[in-house]
Formats: sequence, structure tokens, C-alpha cells
Amino acid sequence: MSAAPDPFSHHPELREKIVDPQKSFFRDLDLEKLAKPFEARGGASIDWWYPDADREADRAAVLADRRDADLWVFGYGSLMWDPGIVFAEVRRAFVPDHARRFILRDIHGARGTREIPGLMAALDRGSGCEGLAFRIDREHVESETRRLWARERIGPGYIASFVDAELSDGRVPALTFVADHDAELIAADLTRAEQVHCFATGTGFLGTSLQYLENIASHFEALGIHDEDVEALLRETKAYMGTLPAA
Repeated sequence: MSAAPDPFSHHPELREKIVDPQKSFFRDLDLEKLAKPFEARGGASIDWWYPDADREADRAAVLADRRDADLWVFGYGSLMWDPGIVFAEVRRAFVPDHARRFILRDIHGARGTREIPGLMAALDRGSGCEGLAFRIDREHVESETRRLWARERIGPGYIASFVDAELSDGRVPALTFVADHDAELIAADLTRAEQVHCFATGTGFLGTSLQYLENIASHFEALGIHDEDVEALLRETKAYMGTLPAA
């Protein structure tokens, strides 16, 4: 019996940079499991979560015509280093007409709180976004997308959508999660100074906002991607942290 194809055959440099899905915090995520770290950090409210039935209805509608084929998923933030899904292939990808924007103001405990917000990325309209595309074999689409929805559609913040992702050898439709501008978490009017402050101070049960930004930069370095915005934000955040009083 031949060995399964190597998911990292196109990008062996990512092998040690992507969390083994079987060891991921997000692998078997359910609301009971997710409630524990929220409660441990001061009993943060979870009344913003979608009911399971609503989340499943959304998943069914988005994937209605796509269950009988392999599925590509485009990651531009934490999905790049910790997708939590079993994938058959990972590829560098570029999504035109969209951009990574640091406008998801985390107030619910993952990388920030309402008192000291953190910051994460959302995909929005723009001039292009570099990231990673993960291919899920068709026989795993049902189970793996349940995991994605439990993570990315826990509550208002993102909208599941399909975009065209450009790979080195062609274009594929890819599932991704774009900014929901009606959600409280999306703060499209954040100033640069506010973004830097959130990255410098935000922390939660998934780690710091700075670590989130550093992980994106680390992946881009491995892939040889020059992202001026990410690099500048990282420099400015570290410089700003040097001006903060010691804890």
C-alpha cells in the first residue's frame, strides 16, 4: 500500500510552522469546551454566540452545492498556522480584490478583553491578500467544515464566503471568512495608533495579539512574502511597547 501524498510537498518549509490538526485546540471545539477558557478569564459573557442550529443552517446554505468535491479553504490569519482541519494539501495563495485588514477588535477573551481589547485580521475589500489555501478531500468536507464553523462562526464577526484564490498553477474557488461590518467586533475605523496599542496590550486565552501578528510575519518570511503593512505594524508595535511602563 503506497503512502498518502505529502500535504507539504509544495511547501516543506511550512511543515514545522503549522500545528498538527490532531493536536490543535480547535480540533474538537464545541461550545462547552470553549466556554471554559472564557469563564476562567473572569466569566466573560457568551450570550453573543450563535445557537448550534443557526450555525449549522448557515453552513448548510453556504456549502449546498459543494459537498461532492474537494474543498479549498483560504487562510489569512490564524488559520495559516493552526487550521485545526485535516488537509490533503497546502499551497501559497493570493486572493485579488480583497485585503487583510486588522479590524477585528477582540473584546471577548481570545486575544483581548472589553477592558483591554486585542486585534485580529478580517478579510475585506482591497487590492489583494496573500495567504494559504488548504485542500480538504471530499470525503472529509462534512466533518472538517463543521469544525471550521464552530470556530469561525461562533458569533458575529465573519461571514462565510467563496473567493477566487490564485495558486501557482491556476485559480480555485476557496471558502474563507470575510468581515461582517454589521458585527460589533469589526471596527473598520480604527486608527493606526489604536491598532498598535491593541497589538501591544491585548492578551487572552489564545495568547497575545502581538503573537498573532508575529505568526503572520513568520509565515510570510518562510514563504518569501514581503508584506509592508504586516512588517511595519510589527516594528511600530515593538517600538511602542518600549514606551509602556513596566508591568
